[in-house]
Amino acid sequence: MTDGPGLRERKKLRTRQALIEASLRLFQEQGYEETTIAEIASAVDVSTRTFFSYFTSKEDVVFFDHRHRADEALKVVADRRPGEPVAGLLMRLAHQSLRSAFLDTDLTADLFPLRHRLVMSVPALQARGLHLLFDTQRRLAEALHQAYADEIDLTEAAAAVGAVAGAGHLAALTSIERGEPPERVWEAGRRAVDLTLRGLGALGSRPASG
Repeated sequence: MTDGPGLRERKKLRTRQALIEASLRLFQEQGYEETTIAEIASAVDVSTRTFFSYFTSKEDVVFFDHRHRADEALKVVADRRPGEPVAGLLMRLAHQSLRSAFLDTDLTADLFPLRHRLVMSVPALQARGLHLLFDTQRRLAEALHQAYADEIDLTEAAAAVGAVAGAGHLAALTSIERGEPPERVWEAGRRAVDLTLRGLGALGSRPASG
């Protein structure tokens, strides 16, 4: 019995990673709109059909880890610890999400800020990023309300998720724009989250008004 993924699975993971890295580098060198999927596939020495077995579009390559991180965040809420207060769960959720985004990323040190610059400069990626962000926050707010249905209503859940996510995200982006490494980016986001949660400490201390 062997540990870890088998040979075939490791090969698939390497191909996926190679496609991500080649895509981001070509986007930087040639421009996002100017780069074709055929060029990305050629850079990795695979067919366009192989590309589409991993990603549905160029946008999906840029946001390659979104679904995994969103699922991880929703699982944190679903696995609420017995007696855990709202603010405590939000802190644990935010810290885990920041770590997943900035410390446990598959991106290399040079590709980490590159993806940020692409998302901030390409209108199509900006729109996709905002859509994914708001959709995830909406799902998290609904999950948080369900986890604490007797303590907070949906409006309070949405406000709490928006405040915490917004603070952490903006602080992290500011750190990235200063050229700081992932560890400093994570720390900036964590500090912003902790500051925000001080003002949410009383959340859930009264029954929801419906």
